Amino acid sequence: MRSNGNMVVGVDVGTTKTCVLIGEKTPDGVDIVGIGVHPSLGLKKGIIIDVEATIESIRHAVHEAERMADYEVEAVYTGISGAHIKGFNSHGVVAVKNREIKRSDIKRSIDAARAVTIPVDREIIHVLPQEYIVDDQGGIRDPLGMSGMRLEAKVHVVTGAIASAKNIVKCANQTGLDVKDIILEQLGSSEAVLTDDEKDLGSVMIDIGGGTTDIAVFLKGSIGHTSVIPIGGNHFTSDIAIGMRTPVKEAERIKKEYGCALPGTVNRDETIEVMSVDGKESRAVSRRRLCEIIEPRAEELFELIHKEIIKSELGELIGSGIVLTGGSALMPGIKEMAEKMLRLPVRIGYPQRTRGLTEVVNNPMYATAVGLLLYGNGKSSNNVFKGNNGPLNSLVKTMRGWFFEFI
Repeated sequence: MRSNGNMVVGVDVGTTKTCVLIGEKTPDGVDIVGIGVHPSLGLKKGIIIDVEATIESIRHAVHEAERMADYEVEAVYTGISGAHIKGFNSHGVVAVKNREIKRSDIKRSIDAARAVTIPVDREIIHVLPQEYIVDDQGGIRDPLGMSGMRLEAKVHVVTGAIASAKNIVKCANQTGLDVKDIILEQLGSSEAVLTDDEKDLGSVMIDIGGGTTDIAVFLKGSIGHTSVIPIGGNHFTSDIAIGMRTPVKEAERIKKEYGCALPGTVNRDETIEVMSVDGKESRAVSRRRLCEIIEPRAEELFELIHKEIIKSELGELIGSGIVLTGGSALMPGIKEMAEKMLRLPVRIGYPQRTRGLTEVVNNPMYATAVGLLLYGNGKSSNNVFKGNNGPLNSLVKTMRGWFFEFI
């Protein structure tokens, strides 16, 4: 296999699948040259619960991508999610003594904003600038070169459980991979599916994954609120399996083929074949019954999302609406239900800003993996990732050292 320092690799370790994308850096962005996908059995609600199963899933997905790209993967960017993720806003103020503001001053203001007390079992994942204030002038995106006496940084701080980050690094290391950085998954998804105008006017990115739903609220090009809801596509599947007395694998199949979040749009006379729990025979069941099982879970999810939007205190400022992504965003009726319950325009978000094998990844289920590639390429479309000085780098390096010390 060829070795090329011009390559970047994103690894999305999800609850239902592990997706590996290999991209080649170009002057215009990144070209996708390899894709690997393998079922993930070692996670629950975004948290690793079986290390060996997760390692095997990563290994298979990496090998598949390597064969396609003819490239041996060594270093990767990986995502992190789960209900343990917490975000909050903070600010920091420093004196600049009536001179031009330098990069070191900006860094000092961000360091002051992140100097908050957090529990010992948590780590700061990202510090994301929202705006800078020079003396009394606010709304500044980059104060470099401006003059003033006082510089204030308003930021959004994202924290996560140290144990969860360690497990991600450990699983990657044990497949021979070097984790260059860990990225909050909804930030990756947002980078892949949102436009600059949507981020400026105000938007909510909702990524409905297998075990969790990730939310990111943007305003004036910056992140204003993040949260993770421990409900995802697997909960729809579990409800179907119980309600229709069928194996989970069969419930997943009929969800994808016949599922709809709005029972009223389905013909009452339409029936589907559903396998029994013993797997020996199938029976005819009303498709509307299937949709009536899905509907209350979807309503519960959007009720929780609506509460998060209210909690962000940015709901009245969302000018461009909602962008739904993730595998479950393709379920018929989910877009219409979101519009009804959130009272905002909704569109389905497909990955953008890449070239190469785009027809293969042109699906909301690949949004996070594509976003990790864009992050690794270092050419984000706006300042979403600026100010992230790699607060997990020390943890990543420490874990890397532990692993290579014992092999």
